[in-house]
Amino acid sequence: MARPENPTLTPLASNRKALHDYEVLERLEAGLQLAGTEVKSARQGRVQLKDSHVEFRDGQAFLVGVHISPYSHGNRENKEPERPRRVLLHRREIDRLYGQVQQKGFSVVPLAVYSKGPWIKVELGVVRGKKQYDKRQAEKEKTLDREMRQAMSERR
Repeated sequence: MARPENPTLTPLASNRKALHDYEVLERLEAGLQLAGTEVKSARQGRVQLKDSHVEFRDGQAFLVGVHISPYSHGNRENKEPERPRRVLLHRREIDRLYGQVQQKGFSVVPLAVYSKGPWIKVELGVVRGKKQYDKRQAEKEKTLDREMRQAMSERR
């Protein structure tokens, strides 16, 4: 998600389910086109990335399935919570990502949303779905790692 060495990044939401279900092949940062009340709500951390993905329409990239709760003090300015939001990328980046998505088994999903100065950014990942045995293997490795760290801390 947000890199700890950069103090200007403030994590707002992460998509842990995507890291479990997919193998991340590539990561990139992009901007989001949001309305004013959506920015205020996102800064409060009211963003959910579960089951969201990027779709390509008319040469543009849209973030679909992201839920940004309505701002509590907004009235008619509040937008629909699940509306598609435009992802701000350069033309070459959109074309490259679209080409990768056309390949069998690849997809683009948001991994994290964070604020970087005055901007709301999204970390996108080009992913490939994991098989069930891959998930079990990753879980086994995680458990072994945890046990090893625990044994090392007990020795000290």
